Amino acid sequence: MQELTEAVAARQPTPRRAGRVLLVDAQERVLLFQGFDPAVPEVRFWFTPGGGLEPGESPAEGAARELAEETGLRIDPADLGAPVHSDVTEFSFSGTVFRQEQDFYLLRVASWTVDTAGFDEVERRTVQEHRWWSGADLASAEDAYYPPALIDILRKALAPC
Repeated sequence: MQELTEAVAARQPTPRRAGRVLLVDAQERVLLFQGFDPAVPEVRFWFTPGGGLEPGESPAEGAARELAEETGLRIDPADLGAPVHSDVTEFSFSGTVFRQEQDFYLLRVASWTVDTAGFDEVERRTVQEHRWWSGADLASAEDAYYPPALIDILRKALAPC
């Protein structure tokens, strides 16, 4: 096992760009999905809707496409406005290490019933559930969620101008 861990760590990360959405309802709850890495199925974590960009896509276009695929909510990418947060993260998924530059967009909805019919095959296998989280839920969560600074990111994004 240690040899596999060292081999993965020795590889150069695969660069990736992503667009993600902080989908917030009228109760100021954020939508998160729970899933796992197929290489480590016993480790579960929560994450925002979104994902990697397709060739030629802007982060807002990718975020809007992923939002439609993962939640059924279709929007014009222009409705996302400017990113409210950007960062770089490294993670492993299915044995590949990624270095992901990602932009997060805030989108408010009165409410939304999530429709995961647009999940691809990998998402159908690795995403178990979704849930709307309040700030208090996040603050007391024992489960891992990403990005780790989500509470602060939401606080800044939701602050009155």
